[in-house]
Amino acid sequence: MFGALNRFISRLDSDSTSQGGLDAAYGFQVLRNTDPELHIEPWFDFIIGINGRQIDNPEPALLTQEIHNCAGSTVNLIIYSAKGARTRTLSIPVPSPPLLNLTLQWTPLSTTHNTWHILEVTPHSPAEVAGLLPYGDYIIGTPEGIVRGEAGLGELVEDHLSRPLHLYVYNHEYNVTREITINPSRNWGGEGALGCVLGFGALHRIPPPLDAPPEAPGETLFDTTAGRFSNEEDSAPLAGNFFTPAAASTEFLVPANQLGAQGPPLPGKSVSPAHGRSARKKHHGISPKRAMDEYFAEGEKKSKEQDFTPAVKGVAPPPKAGGPPRGTSPIKEPAIEG
Repeated sequence: MFGALNRFISRLDSDSTSQGGLDAAYGFQVLRNTDPELHIEPWFDFIIGINGRQIDNPEPALLTQEIHNCAGSTVNLIIYSAKGARTRTLSIPVPSPPLLNLTLQWTPLSTTHNTWHILEVTPHSPAEVAGLLPYGDYIIGTPEGIVRGEAGLGELVEDHLSRPLHLYVYNHEYNVTREITINPSRNWGGEGALGCVLGFGALHRIPPPLDAPPEAPGETLFDTTAGRFSNEEDSAPLAGNFFTPAAASTEFLVPANQLGAQGPPLPGKSVSPAHGRSARKKHHGISPKRAMDEYFAEGEKKSKEQDFTPAVKGVAPPPKAGGPPRGTSPIKEPAIEG
């Protein structure tokens, strides 16, 4: 059942990705951060925007030029985190000459979906010897290369049978990442080469940290009201529109039934339908809850018809307090002759 649900959610995610969701976007993934005071995590964090604008060009020179323009002030970076798929804005002071001590790579955000959740660890297995912990550990990669797809880890394990395999493991409970060494084997005395149960897909992605604040609804990711960067007037413009925002529209919500050019009717006067046309019947939308209730009611009705189960006319009353009722003719205890 959980496998079918996992595939269903994965299909929904693929549909949203094809429609241009956030997971379908690209960003500069942070590969290395040598500044301990800069709160940016390698591998997990992506730079997807700068100074309120989304980055849609893979050319690193444009990002570098924008940071150079902010020398002596602050730059606002929009960070996407793979931990819970959340975004945040980070204000960083830019020294002169500018230097952020970051190593970046243009990568799709969906690359962080290739994670394997440790669900169970068998005693005395290679997974237990390596120190893998159930529920809290996630395999996020390996220094051996790039692992993609649900079968990618299995192929990597088959290539490292009876020899050490290095894996990067993230622990959700402690919010730390460590490197482990595991020795896959078919002769350890149990099932599988690792001796653990793995989960992959939409239900097993990395959640936000336990100390992370709850996500506030209705937050604005990118501000499209301003037409240019804050420091664009003081510096020479770059060649080409590399950070051009989406075209702003003044009408975001268009009602389904618009009134005519004559305006709304005056108070006290009724509006008659057009001549020769009958009044249309109103169609009310069906809520998802009502649709699901009708679906289950129809299924229950069909099940009763197939099982020939008679309908129950009423609900039995709840039992009275004091336990089950006693019999009408209690058994008398025999008298003990002294």
